[in-house]
Amino acid sequence: MLRKYFAMAWAVSLPALSAPAFHDDARLHDIASAVSAERIEKDITTLVGFGTRHTLSDTKSDSRGIGAARRWIQSEFEHISDDCGGCLEVFTVRGVISGEPRIPDPVEVVNVIAIQRGTTDPGRYVIMSGDIDSRVSDVMDYTSDSPGANDNASGVAGTLEAARVLSKYSFNGTIVYAALSGEEQGLFGGKILAEKAQREGWRIKAVLNNDMIGNIEGVNGVINNTTARIFAEGTRVTETSDEARLRRFTGGEVDSPSRNLARYIDKLADQYIENLDTMVIYRLDRFRRGGHHRPFNDLGYPGIRIMETNENYTRQHQDLRSENGIQYGDTIDGVNMEYAAKLTGLNAVSLAAMSWAPSPPAEVTITGAVQPSTTLNWKAANEKQNPQLAGYKVYWRYTDAPQWQFSRFVGNVTEAILENTVIDNYFFGVASVSKDGIESPVVYPGPAGSFGD
Repeated sequence: MLRKYFAMAWAVSLPALSAPAFHDDARLHDIASAVSAERIEKDITTLVGFGTRHTLSDTKSDSRGIGAARRWIQSEFEHISDDCGGCLEVFTVRGVISGEPRIPDPVEVVNVIAIQRGTTDPGRYVIMSGDIDSRVSDVMDYTSDSPGANDNASGVAGTLEAARVLSKYSFNGTIVYAALSGEEQGLFGGKILAEKAQREGWRIKAVLNNDMIGNIEGVNGVINNTTARIFAEGTRVTETSDEARLRRFTGGEVDSPSRNLARYIDKLADQYIENLDTMVIYRLDRFRRGGHHRPFNDLGYPGIRIMETNENYTRQHQDLRSENGIQYGDTIDGVNMEYAAKLTGLNAVSLAAMSWAPSPPAEVTITGAVQPSTTLNWKAANEKQNPQLAGYKVYWRYTDAPQWQFSRFVGNVTEAILENTVIDNYFFGVASVSKDGIESPVVYPGPAGSFGD
């Protein structure tokens, strides 16, 4: 009864509620500016120096192959942890893969993980990942030099740099920095980590897969360091038939948690990353291609891919060679370090904002058919896990609009009524807001948009 009273009070007396100040957060600007292109270049140079990082390559050498690369990555995470007084838990997650087209014989796939535990809600996770492995033209060639400077030393270097920057802060939620293996052979490292997360009940709110974040010279002749792509799939692959039937009548095809995560990152890019315009692309990945966010999406987690806008296919999956005046191969001279730093900064700001914000609202529902007003309800956040919660903000937009257009802060309630706003004409959602004004991603009502509990 009390909940209804406050909801109705908001509906008729909006000026009586005061919202927190929604100004830029200086800490997020500091995080974006702290990312170092020089450190990223140093890390990419080291990774390229291992010769090849093919999943099937040498694991015993200290100077060549994927084994040496992953041991170095682990040592870097450990150094970062030492610098922050042991704030990172550094370990490996392993699984033996065999009988696959690209891994016919048993091979141990090893991921290197660093976890920065949240202070009030350690069971809530956001993940940033990059791929350790590299390849040349023949996907089974594990001996030839395969620098993999952009694909994907850039993503691993970005993940390491994000850990360096963010480990200087503490957060309410948990951040995971993941260097994943086996991507080129079938996304196996991601599968291993996603299955571990599911077994252990991780409440994953975001997976930011960084795969190729350093190239600005496209094979199409375009040179551009001011845009990036965010790939985000629509309807969850785990959707049940009952959920699909509900979605047919209520919408949600373009409001999966992955899509609203992408909109959230797009908004942060505009606010905190200088001279960067992100393109939200309504696909799981590039046309008929894949990346390491997919294993998480396969289990229903919100995952997106962040990457460069203009790819250069002469530098991807190529033997090192020169033909007809074209240099083929993924070498370090094809990586723009300032651009890689810019995309790393976007990741770091996104991880920080989500981890400082309260958890996205759970159990969001909506009613209003054949009525002049629209009512949104949601579950009250756990106060112990979310002591920073100030309240909630309702959003709505026209159904053909790509980004949320209208919003109102409604206070710390669990129901809001939008008077004279017809449910048929808009899409709606709810975000949690911290006392500092940092928001969670917007959650679309019903199972189609749910970020989980």
